[in-house]
Amino acid sequence: MSTVKDGTDHMPVTVITTCYGRNRHLYNLLSSLMNGSVQPDEVIIVNDDADPKRLAEFSLNIIRIPTTIEASSNKSDTTKFDIGHNRNIGAAFATHDTLIFLDVDCIVVPTFIEQLSAKLQKYPDSLLMGQPRYLTRPLSDKEGLELQSGTLTTCFLNELSVYNPYRYNFNEADYISISIKQTVIEQTDDYGAFWSLCFAIKRQQFEQIGGFDTQYIGYGAEDTDFSFTARKLDIDFYLTADIVYHQQHSVYRPPLNHLDSIIINANRFYEKWQHWPMEGWLKQFSNMGLIRWTAVHSTPIVVLRKPSAHEIKQAHCPNVPYV
Repeated sequence: MSTVKDGTDHMPVTVITTCYGRNRHLYNLLSSLMNGSVQPDEVIIVNDDADPKRLAEFSLNIIRIPTTIEASSNKSDTTKFDIGHNRNIGAAFATHDTLIFLDVDCIVVPTFIEQLSAKLQKYPDSLLMGQPRYLTRPLSDKEGLELQSGTLTTCFLNELSVYNPYRYNFNEADYISISIKQTVIEQTDDYGAFWSLCFAIKRQQFEQIGGFDTQYIGYGAEDTDFSFTARKLDIDFYLTADIVYHQQHSVYRPPLNHLDSIIINANRFYEKWQHWPMEGWLKQFSNMGLIRWTAVHSTPIVVLRKPSAHEIKQAHCPNVPYV
């Protein structure tokens, strides 16, 4: 760890995020990284359309990489926003061996980078994932400025957030970090619990996995595929109690707006693993008569019809914290 002229401790860590059209979320993420107990040595933003003048407000080493740079992929630019592809680009350009991937709608607690990177040094051959909490509403402009100035407290964010009851969650006492206590880490064999919202891995293990499979498109299953490959390679998987706050935005229940990519990705996943991902959503699609599928299906899913505009509108949930 090194200390730069402004007195801030920097860790030899590369944070990678992907962003397009989510700049309000991006600035909040950067604010939380800037005001951490330590700062990552570099923050790589892939597919970024943010205002350079706005980015200059953050005392971080920010590297912007457009997706027009075809790193380790022959996909065309017509792919639009391909999160796995973009993460692979970020990893290819990273300076450091410690990689922390964060979705653009994350806000990290002040100790997140310090704690998670320390755990990865202890378990360097492993895959580590943080603990999400979900904000129940977007931050206001005033709260965003407080976050940037370092005056928005974790107590406030804890009160404004909830756990997702459908995911594994630590007890609240487990994520309290003080100088004499480390946040909790727990190994698990449930690789299906992995979510790429917030995870850490060494470059060697990322490359051993092969990065994210870019045959997945758009939305769904690419992160479960990543963790299943880690399991196949005997890479240990740990859950940690290091908190990120997921910034609230509207969702669709079920995600009818992503039907096409979910079906393509589910078929791709079954072809590789003989296991259906996203079974809850597939069951809902089947019950609506959108697809031909059952949990014992062993042939590709067939789309019977597209959802109507009314069905998509009915599925839209503007004020819920998670899908």
